[in-house]
Amino acid sequence: MSPVRFVALGDSLTEGVGVPVGSGRRGWAALLADGLAEESVEFTNLAVSGAQTRDVLERQTPPALALRPDLVSVVVGVNDTLRRTFDIRAVAARLDRVYAACTGQGAVLLTACLPDPGAMLGLPSALARPLARRQGAVNTVVHALSDRYGAVHLHADEGEWLTDRTMWSADRLHPSERGHRQFALRFHSLLAEAGVASGPAPSPEPEFPAPTRWGSLWWLATAGTAWVAHRCTDLLPQLLTLAVDDLRHHARGTRSRLDLRASAAVSAALAALPLAEPSPAEVA
Repeated sequence: MSPVRFVALGDSLTEGVGVPVGSGRRGWAALLADGLAEESVEFTNLAVSGAQTRDVLERQTPPALALRPDLVSVVVGVNDTLRRTFDIRAVAARLDRVYAACTGQGAVLLTACLPDPGAMLGLPSALARPLARRQGAVNTVVHALSDRYGAVHLHADEGEWLTDRTMWSADRLHPSERGHRQFALRFHSLLAEAGVASGPAPSPEPEFPAPTRWGSLWWLATAGTAWVAHRCTDLLPQLLTLAVDDLRHHARGTRSRLDLRASAAVSAALAALPLAEPSPAEVA
């Protein structure tokens, strides 16, 4: 029997950031791969830290399709929201092309909506709300396209795991090893219900000790500081402008207009997508 081929696309979440380095960054996708089947599984992780939807479409999808995978996970979008160039219409168009390409080869598609980065970072509300609108827009698009392409979809933007600090690494944006295991477990449960996963579910218990407080502080002072500095030069000026606009609307009692504007942008982005091609089953 030929092995099950699983290819993971995305950013640092799927790459495995947050898991202790000594584990070889066996993040949620690698953990899930171990439980997909009783027989052998060929797992390829093409995710790269910092990737946006453009990177997934242009750099990750072509080599993924060449592998003729049985399953493809596409978990991406947070990095798009953290850029001054954020454009929900472009995000929707890219995801639509990626999803169509993967399912067009007959692969089972795995998707997830993700937590709001502003809330996870504990930003002041004026700064967090614009990011929440962006992530909400991305999640709405992912929901809609997941339905369109029959994806196995994980609602990772909700649940007790968001407030459990043991599930998150020092940066509060990436899961800890325990969090990666929870992510894998939830995906495994959905796949088992769909009759796709037949292997054992991943263990919820970490294999490696959690980083010490000193280790976490060292990470924040080195890699974490570099991450923040990069985002500040790119996003912060625009985010401050958005925050001022949010406060101005709040003072006028018209903040709901910003939410309506974001909702209208999502509707326009989805309406602009080409009609989906009928599946072989529908044609037959």
